[in-house]
Amino acid sequence: MGEVFDCTIPSNTLSRAELNYESGSVRNIHYGDILIKYGSVVDVQNDEIPFATGKSSDDFKGALLQDGDIIIADTAEDETTGKACEIGNSQGLDVVSGLHTMVCRPRNKMALGYLGYYLNSDAYHHQLLPLMQGIKVLSLSRINVQKTTVCYPESKLEQQLIADCFRNLDHLITLHHRKLNSSSKRETFAWEQRKFGEMASSFEYGLNAAAKEYDGENKYIRITDIDDNTHEFLSDSLTSPDIDLTDAEKYKLSTGDILFARTGASVGKSYIYRDYDGLVYYAGFLIRARIKDEYDVEFVFQNTLTDKYNKYIAVTSQRSGQPGVNAQEYSEFKIQVPKKEEQIKIGKYFQNLDHLITLHHRKLIWAEYVLKSIKI
Repeated sequence: MGEVFDCTIPSNTLSRAELNYESGSVRNIHYGDILIKYGSVVDVQNDEIPFATGKSSDDFKGALLQDGDIIIADTAEDETTGKACEIGNSQGLDVVSGLHTMVCRPRNKMALGYLGYYLNSDAYHHQLLPLMQGIKVLSLSRINVQKTTVCYPESKLEQQLIADCFRNLDHLITLHHRKLNSSSKRETFAWEQRKFGEMASSFEYGLNAAAKEYDGENKYIRITDIDDNTHEFLSDSLTSPDIDLTDAEKYKLSTGDILFARTGASVGKSYIYRDYDGLVYYAGFLIRARIKDEYDVEFVFQNTLTDKYNKYIAVTSQRSGQPGVNAQEYSEFKIQVPKKEEQIKIGKYFQNLDHLITLHHRKLIWAEYVLKSIKI
């Protein structure tokens, strides 16, 4: 890393209170936005970036960023520490790197997007895990980060092809969200507002049991067993609950049950149980919602994949200490609901889109495999 990047570009320590979204001449990228809001590449012209209140470019001499610069969040409450974003499309706008970040400038220009996607891949991020220090808050030192290894093809064309693969997947997911949001808005005069709590017969916490080696039948689903991108149950490291299951019948999932992660960096992550997942029990850090017959479970689940839902989680989970959303708070989330026959059509439409996204996600996994295979 130290050979590939110049890591001496300074950042600043401006707090949220010193930023605003109304006016200013210098945009400031906060580490919290890197962790939650921004993707692997930040579009300076179009992404929402706050201004440094009362500051000008003269206040940040030597710290102004340029396209291709990498910003790494060096602090977080979990292993998202090390999340990176690449600066792009600045077109002369002044932008700086803020609190709890480190700037890495490539010594040689690379295809825009390659480094942003690569540094967020497992191929790179797994190097950072043993370097993280702390208990409640994890952090990375600049010295340790510079000792990691960065892989890239020498050909800029190959760099661009890899970046384009990931960028196309991002665009597909964005299109999916926009279509769902627009469908939720159409003909709202015929729709009624409902809380999740009104649509569910119950909101229940999961089974507090340790995981043990998979017994071949009883699966135990934890937060980490839900795929971040596809929201499906991962089956590559199956476990079973370490408890007498004769006392755990009520923690067994039924078709159409929706699970919500209630704490940590995964708060808000959702999952819908389907028959092909097999016999599954759910863990204590998950909340199960069992949807009433008069509502379509697929429609309800798809509403957990919208910007509106994500914003609700972001606001509701902001507490002191570790973020979290409890069963009562989940039950308060409101959505617009049409008649059931229209719910079914909408739910099915977006389920089919999910299958398409899963297909592209497999291409992404292949691309990460290629990244791991690259030799300098």
